Amino acid sequence: MSEVRSILATDCGSTTTKAILIEKRGSEYRLIVRGEAPTTVEAPFDDVTVGVINAVREVEELSGKRLISPEGKILTPAQDEKTGVDLYLSTSSAGGGLQMTVAGVVKAMSAESAQRAALGAGAIIIDVIAVDDGRKDYQKVERIRQLRPDMILMSGGTDGGTVNHLVELAEMLVSADPKPRLGLGANLPVIYAGNKDAFPPVQELLDGRVELRQVENLRPTLERENLLPAREAIHDLFLEHVMQQAPGYSKLSTWVSRGIMSTPNAVGKIMQTIANQRNITVLGVDIGGATTDVFSVFRNEAGESIFNRTVSANLGMSYSICNVLTEAKTENINRWLPFEISEAELRNQLRNKMIRPTTIPQRRMDLMIEQAVSREALRLAFDHHKSLARGLTGIQQQRTIGEALSQDATGKTLVNMMDLDMIVGSGGVLSHAPRRAQSAMMMMDAYQPEGVTLLTVDSIFMMPQLGILSTIHEEAATQVFERDCLIYLGTCIAPVGIGKEGEECVKVQFQGETVSVPFGTISVIPFGFVSGDEGEPKRAEAVIEPARNFDVGAGKGRHRTVTVTGGVVGLMIDARGRPLTLPADNAARIRKLREWMTAMGVPCEV
Repeated sequence: MSEVRSILATDCGSTTTKAILIEKRGSEYRLIVRGEAPTTVEAPFDDVTVGVINAVREVEELSGKRLISPEGKILTPAQDEKTGVDLYLSTSSAGGGLQMTVAGVVKAMSAESAQRAALGAGAIIIDVIAVDDGRKDYQKVERIRQLRPDMILMSGGTDGGTVNHLVELAEMLVSADPKPRLGLGANLPVIYAGNKDAFPPVQELLDGRVELRQVENLRPTLERENLLPAREAIHDLFLEHVMQQAPGYSKLSTWVSRGIMSTPNAVGKIMQTIANQRNITVLGVDIGGATTDVFSVFRNEAGESIFNRTVSANLGMSYSICNVLTEAKTENINRWLPFEISEAELRNQLRNKMIRPTTIPQRRMDLMIEQAVSREALRLAFDHHKSLARGLTGIQQQRTIGEALSQDATGKTLVNMMDLDMIVGSGGVLSHAPRRAQSAMMMMDAYQPEGVTLLTVDSIFMMPQLGILSTIHEEAATQVFERDCLIYLGTCIAPVGIGKEGEECVKVQFQGETVSVPFGTISVIPFGFVSGDEGEPKRAEAVIEPARNFDVGAGKGRHRTVTVTGGVVGLMIDARGRPLTLPADNAARIRKLREWMTAMGVPCEV
């Protein structure tokens, strides 16, 4: 590839299409301008390229470059400095994204591996079918018929193992005769990732009825999980079948320099790229109007980096806000509010948001309610993520008697908050909070980071475009991610343990001073950037000395020396204890919340 100097990337979201222009300035790639326009996948336009052109027109106007040809196409490759771009890339979640059903033999084993494969490929899972899921066969057949997914992933059995159960699943598909969501008359794509010995009888049953493709087994042995071949097949079929049926995508796919990638898949790519480049563990979240996606890169017992992604398709800040209310309950949302509000008023406020999803808070009270809901949506989505991001079920392990007697037959979660290096927050409620300290507080309250964790947010949600770019030009993607996408909030120090209100919890020696922070409080030390209000964050050494009942990663009462990173908020010492508990008394709870908000520099008056 000759040197790439200019890159145009678009993300076709469910409501908005966003375009960014990246150019090489000197030795560095930087974001130049961005534009956006409503997505046009539905009537009256029924053509996604209309929204793409509208977003790119805004980029044209702001940059002074000509990017659209007289025929209405994106100009690639660049003709000169003012005409065209070297690369044009696009991601998409328009039209409801990629919707999949997964089927497995054992719900806690092969079906769970299938979920991890599909979620990692950017899918929304609309149902999990398993031989042992407790439903009658006719109920499963009805469900498959009603759902109309974009594709089905079939898994089960180790190589050389069970055949009968996979044939049963295939017979169920024959009975259901499922039709794809898009494309009348087309066969539904089915990916077979199970026992290779069972494929011939399955193929005999399904041949001609579905578009069947075989890939390597997801669980070739009980001890090994092989997700990559299934994820690549999902991505390929998404481009070949789903994208080609969506209005305007076949036209858009002739414009791009590389294939269109699903938005969540692209966000996962940039998360993995950053984790690998920095050799760190990362937790990322994208909280939207309808769904909340959680991404993580943690290490397993062998020290390997494992990427996981989950979609909480019913937890969001507008269309799905009442689902958050139903799952979290009013008392859990209410506990984050520093003022009194009746249950009826809170419910009405959230219902109004659901029926008017594009409105933004007008009063500080409205903003605080939305941010309280976001804490619960983030917490619930994270609980869901922890349940799927775990070691393999069914393998033999040496266990203590206590573990052997426990009822939990599932693998141990990979999510270890004490080992977490960085949290990246994204989505309107985090990226566009009026004060960055509010974003930091939402993540601190929802995730309860432990030990030493760097908190960051995505400035304008350009991670999808950078994700697809990282697969072609990693240097450009990471430079723009570092310089223009990521906003450093600062480092959070959070001792694990419980103490008495006001007793010493932790001492931090930092820049020649010692700060002692009592239990139940938050303390913030200003610590920003090398020059001005943004750019390269400051880094310095800090010695953390927890009280004897508290742990910051070196064991109870043991001190730890770490390098901390500055940011917009600074060095945040969260001595509220882990697990974080709020006072049961209403007046005491409100007083505490106001005290913490004041410490963080967040207004608490309504």
